[in-house]
Amino acid sequence: MSYIVAVTGKGGVGKTTFSGLLINRLVAQGKIPVLAIDADPNSCLDAALGVTIEKTVGSVREEAKVEAQKGMSTGLSKQDFMEMRISESLVEAEGFDMISMGRPEGAGCYCFANNVLKAVIAKLSSQYPYVVLDNEAGLENLSRRIVQKVNLLVLVSDASASGLETLKRLYTLSNEMEIKYEKLLVLINRLRSEELPEKSAEVQAFTGADLVVGLPYDVEIATFAEEGKRFSELSEDNPVVKKIDEIIKSLI
Repeated sequence: MSYIVAVTGKGGVGKTTFSGLLINRLVAQGKIPVLAIDADPNSCLDAALGVTIEKTVGSVREEAKVEAQKGMSTGLSKQDFMEMRISESLVEAEGFDMISMGRPEGAGCYCFANNVLKAVIAKLSSQYPYVVLDNEAGLENLSRRIVQKVNLLVLVSDASASGLETLKRLYTLSNEMEIKYEKLLVLINRLRSEELPEKSAEVQAFTGADLVVGLPYDVEIATFAEEGKRFSELSEDNPVVKKIDEIIKSLI
């Protein structure tokens, strides 16, 4: 059985940075292989992990539609053909593999593509002990049931009062959507002090989170992100890296 981590929150709070760091620390600790799923069309998880995504599920969907119209998928059902093409978009790296949702590139309903993706993710996930899903802002991909249930749901926020209030709304929305999870982590990112904001206790009480963790603002990580360096090159003494190692030990 795979251990699935889904990371979500409002835009700009550092979901992708955390996802990239988490994947790297899982690999560093020998918890491999990891399947990284970039489900945010605006994300750059591939850059954080030091790989290059050449094809996304969105682009594959368009290519497969054209090829099917030309009869190039003869002998395969529509579903089998889509599954084959999506699997081909998987990027293999040391300790982890990655697949990217990308952006829808054409008009029309994506229900079939989403259903195929769910089938592919289910098959792929069974081959990986750990799966990290970096979601777009909000709960869109989880609401589409691309994954039916996650072991750990991570709600990411900055330390602002409005950010933490948004996090409470996301939690309420996850309940309304009946998103299933075993454990809940509230992650407050880019703290300027060692203390959690006062509102964090209110958030924990509201959500019943298993753990509330604050990650400090870190110049080294900010520089790595700006320069496109791989997070795997960070020192194990980095304070954020240490915090993520603690999260892995406590919850994963």
